[in-house]
Amino acid sequence: MRAVLTSSAFMVSLNPRKFLRIVQGSALYDLVVTAPFATPWTFSLAFEHLGAVNQALGGQPLPAFAPLHQLFALLMGSVVLVWAALRLRAPSVSLGRHDAAARWLFSLWMLWAWSAGGQPVLLLFLLPEAAWAVAQCWPVHADAPGRR
Repeated sequence: MRAVLTSSAFMVSLNPRKFLRIVQGSALYDLVVTAPFATPWTFSLAFEHLGAVNQALGGQPLPAFAPLHQLFALLMGSVVLVWAALRLRAPSVSLGRHDAAARWLFSLWMLWAWSAGGQPVLLLFLLPEAAWAVAQCWPVHADAPGRR
């Protein structure tokens, strides 16, 4: 790590190798968390368990999913799995930065959904999502591979 002067503060920048490990770690996290959302059969089981966890945390039962709703969850799960495989196979600073942007958007929409319905299970997804976003926004030494 090395110190970098930014416009807002004195921050420590990451070694490029360490940053690429963060990119791969976030991809591995996505594979584990998102795999259940990639098929109708695994989604049904995962959604049932999410509902039970939500109720255990004091939330309401999750609403039933119609096939069209499930389709959008499956599409999201499939795209995230492919995106995760790409970041595992060929991590780069650029992919990490793009992933951070996607995570900020996911976090924003989770906050929106949480504020609309107060389902506590969303916080179990929101907190790691925001943490990965912060990690992948962290400054990296200028000589980072894949940075163009």
